[in-house]
Amino acid sequence: MNKFIRYVALSASVAASASVIAGGSELSPYVDEKGAISFPENFRDNMMHLGSWFVPEGGASGFHGVYTESSSVEAFRKNGEFPDGATLVKELRAHATGDFTTGSGVSYETADLKQWFVMVKDSKNRFSDSKIWGEGWGWALFKPGELSKNASTDYQTDCLGCHVPAKETDWIYTQAYPILFE
Repeated sequence: MNKFIRYVALSASVAASASVIAGGSELSPYVDEKGAISFPENFRDNMMHLGSWFVPEGGASGFHGVYTESSSVEAFRKNGEFPDGATLVKELRAHATGDFTTGSGVSYETADLKQWFVMVKDSKNRFSDSKIWGEGWGWALFKPGELSKNASTDYQTDCLGCHVPAKETDWIYTQAYPILFE
């Protein structure tokens, strides 16, 4: 085996091991061996933007930008499903409205971050004894200033209610993510 091939093989092995070590789980680098979900640091740099929602009023008002790994997008395009370990991050930002040359009453994102929802695909239900895992996903909520703590304690009461209308699409509102279908 020449040096280049050995280097590539070793690099791939080290990268795969680092991914498992980083998360403590073969499922995802954001999941430890007990099923705790961690906040995906630098997700805006390392993931693709799937699409956005705008909620004009209420506690969830603002822009909801959703991100996932490019490999998860590729897998979805091939078989119409997110693969195990796929991580979806929904970032909620406050909004303001103003008049611009593009029109009056134009809403735009502000720098005020409200919270992040994180879901990790797990079709094998590896953590079925945990209250943050179920329906084929791990569910987490992170608040600004508390990124080391999952604020969700029970996905059935904290998360699932908003996803019931998307049950037929694996609990994900895929209609807002056109890049999945390109």
